[in-house]
Order: sequence, then structure tokens, then C-alpha cells
Amino acid sequence: MFAVLKTGGKQYKVQAGDILRIEKLAADAGETIQFDEILMLGGDAPVVGAPLVDGAAVKAEVIDQIKGEKLIHFVKRRRKHSSKRTKGHRQKLTLIKITEILTSGATKAAPKAAAKAAPKAAPAAAGSDDLTQLTGVGPAAAKKLVEAGLTSFAQIAALSDDDIAGIDAVKVKPEWVAQAKDLAKG
Repeated sequence: MFAVLKTGGKQYKVQAGDILRIEKLAADAGETIQFDEILMLGGDAPVVGAPLVDGAAVKAEVIDQIKGEKLIHFVKRRRKHSSKRTKGHRQKLTLIKITEILTSGATKAAPKAAAKAAPKAAPAAAGSDDLTQLTGVGPAAAKKLVEAGLTSFAQIAALSDDDIAGIDAVKVKPEWVAQAKDLAKG
């Protein structure tokens, strides 16, 4: 039995036990990943998807994160221009081994993309306020304030000049204290 799967903008015909080099996935060596974009299942009774086969999946184990071979692009302009340029590139790849082909009953669990994920916001603690309402406090400064133990407007409003000087994580501005007093009231 074989399957045709789609990943990284390319299509691969795979069987159990095959080893593939595919576009980089965000997975560590030894992890099991599942591909849900199955275009065709082949064997005794072939099934062609429209465009995908429902419920089908391919499970694979990540062997390693590797780099492809070096590609060199050399440009030479002739005659009056007489210029040369050499550029090189090595594509990042993931080496995987196909473990099994599921024809039906697969759960939807798409592989993680290699793109950089947006940083997750810190979970709001009980009784905390949205510190980004203060003028000049963005997500990064709010995170540093939370790490320094300041999670509410009342805590910032109660800071004295000595307390402000003792905070090393972020420079607390006097305007923040005044705004926090107003926001803590109402």
C-alpha cells in the first residue's frame, strides 16, 4: 500500500518504511508527526481524494534535522560589464521515516510549521490588570513588570521613589504611577 501526501508545497509517494527529506518542520528528533493532507491511497482498492482523502493520514518519525547540499549560483556578465557574482544556499530539511499509513479514522493533527510562532502572552494571574493600558507600556514592558511582581494598577500606584529605584527589570516612569492611581480608582 502507498499514499501520496502533500507537505511543504511538494507531493511525495510514500510507503511504510520509506525515508524522506522534506522541507523543515518544527519537530525534534524522535518525535512522531502526522500528515493529514493525503491526496491518494493506492493498493488493492485505490482511493483518489477530491482534493483530499477524508480520514486518511500518514504517521512518520522524525530522524534528524539536516541541511541539503550546497547550491551555488554563479552569474558572469560578458563584454563591457565584466562583473561576476557568486551566491550560495543550503536548504534546511527534516529527515523522516514513514511508520504507517492510516486509511481511515485518523485524528486531525497537522504537523507544526517551521515558521516562527508568535510569542505567547503570559497567562493573566488572578487579580491582575491589563498593564498595557498605561501610556508607554507595551507587551514586553508589561511582561517585565509581571516578572518584577507588579500585576495590578494598585501595586504600581503604591510604589514610592525608593521602590522604583529598586526595580531592575524595567524602568518605571512616574507617569505610570500617576496613571495607575487613576486606573485603580475606577
